[in-house]
Amino acid sequence: MGFTAQQEALVGSSYETFKKNLPTNSVLFYTVILEIAPTAKDMFSFLKESGPKHSPQLQAHAEKVFALTRDAATQLVAKGEVTLADASLGAVHVQKAVTDPHFVVVKEALLQTVKEAVGADEWSDDLSTAWEGAYDGLATAIKKAMG
Repeated sequence: MGFTAQQEALVGSSYETFKKNLPTNSVLFYTVILEIAPTAKDMFSFLKESGPKHSPQLQAHAEKVFALTRDAATQLVAKGEVTLADASLGAVHVQKAVTDPHFVVVKEALLQTVKEAVGADEWSDDLSTAWEGAYDGLATAIKKAMG
């Protein structure tokens, strides 16, 4: 079964909820990443000095990750695969020495952040599955661009 329009809608609506509290959710996202993989701190210039705290760079990067995942959901429904609009994403991930385990960490942090953003009443297996599928599509496209 492919990615469905219902899954796309779940990702889209919860993305909007995430954005309503972008500063806090961005910090949470990177806090979870560093809880799972403390050495990832050196992969992000905006985390090297002080770790996750409110900053324009941190917010912009978190918003980009979540927006790309939302866009991946849309592409998966429309064409069954994800194509990167920004071809440099592969090169950036190669430069940062990103490996498969890093994608797993980011996915876990993304899911935990969405769960916190939407709250226990809205969180569901369907919502989790939708975000997982969208992120997996995005990760596959980035890995392909990495060569």
